[in-house]
Amino acid sequence: MEAYAFDWLNLLVRWVHLITGIAWIGASFYFVWLDNSLQAPQVARDTEQGIGGELWAVHGGGFYHVQKYRVAPVELPSPLHWFKWEAYATWLSGFALFVVMYYANARAYMIDPAVADLAPWQAVTSSLALLGGGWVFYDQLCKRLGLERDAVIAAAMVGFVTLVAWGLSHAFSGRAMFIQVGAMLGTMMVGNVAHVIIPAQRELVRAKERNETPDPVHGRRGKQRSVHNNYFTLPVLFVMISGHYPMTWGHSHAWLVLVAILLVAAFVRHFFNLRHRGRTVWAIPVLGMLATVAIAIAIAPVRPAAGEVPSFARVQSIVAVRCASCHAERPSHAGFSVAPKGVMLDTPERIVAAAAKIGEQSVATKAMPIGNLSGMTDAERVALGAWIAAGAPR
Repeated sequence: MEAYAFDWLNLLVRWVHLITGIAWIGASFYFVWLDNSLQAPQVARDTEQGIGGELWAVHGGGFYHVQKYRVAPVELPSPLHWFKWEAYATWLSGFALFVVMYYANARAYMIDPAVADLAPWQAVTSSLALLGGGWVFYDQLCKRLGLERDAVIAAAMVGFVTLVAWGLSHAFSGRAMFIQVGAMLGTMMVGNVAHVIIPAQRELVRAKERNETPDPVHGRRGKQRSVHNNYFTLPVLFVMISGHYPMTWGHSHAWLVLVAILLVAAFVRHFFNLRHRGRTVWAIPVLGMLATVAIAIAIAPVRPAAGEVPSFARVQSIVAVRCASCHAERPSHAGFSVAPKGVMLDTPERIVAAAAKIGEQSVATKAMPIGNLSGMTDAERVALGAWIAAGAPR
């Protein structure tokens, strides 16, 4: 019953995270598109009143006319709509999911004894320190380099993320390394909203309330961080779904795989940002697809080497001891109320039917058993590989 309740908690928190994430990322995509699509005002009076750009759109059966001021309107309008709770709710629900999924099960999901035999408290403390430390590094980088050196900031961030991923590959499991980097980027994004974007907007509003002309630098700072968040979105979305694909985080050079995919994702986002400004650079999606294919080929699992084929009784014994406590119609492992992903290995027929999946996750990537909780040995993986290479005979 405890595992069943935990499954429901996981489901509900994940659902909230998904809903709020859609709202936040949708708003980010929309406003960056809006900024990139604005045109000069067509009416001279609008220019005189401080309008910097405008846009006409049709949606939902009606026409919309959107105008953006170069700095601020003459009079502060009411009501004035803010966009912040989507970001806060996304991070809070994501952190809650991180706690429920990873921190509460650090031994299974964060720690790989073959990488580093950490205690759960060490893994959790390191994770929390990196969430805060990553934000401090990025924030200070932006503040020290200013508003005109985004290319240098981008290069420094690529180096920083690469160094973090490489370091974590020597401390956490591959799966935890991926999600930790994604959580760090997500924390930077919400930090931008809470500590730069919203404060910048408050400065603009306060200046108008004092009947003063706002300093445009506040708007420029907020815009810079908003654009940074826009480039972070696709990399973070990839990390959110990566846990389902062990061929990425289960690779022996998972840190390099992660960095390569994050770069491709940000590159693709750049294509859309350019396109919204009226520049369609088709070389970007073409190169992105070629890079993705190259990554897929480079990390393709090696077919298990042929060798002395074990008896099926031997295979069934390995699976029963190392896998079936979780992957069964009624799991005996206390952490699972149902078999993960519906994969059941508690009968000969089910073992044979799942041979390819066993080969990928237990032999090629060694992603399973999760955290190697059941202690599958290399000799047992070799035996399973030889059986699969022989065609998984019954």
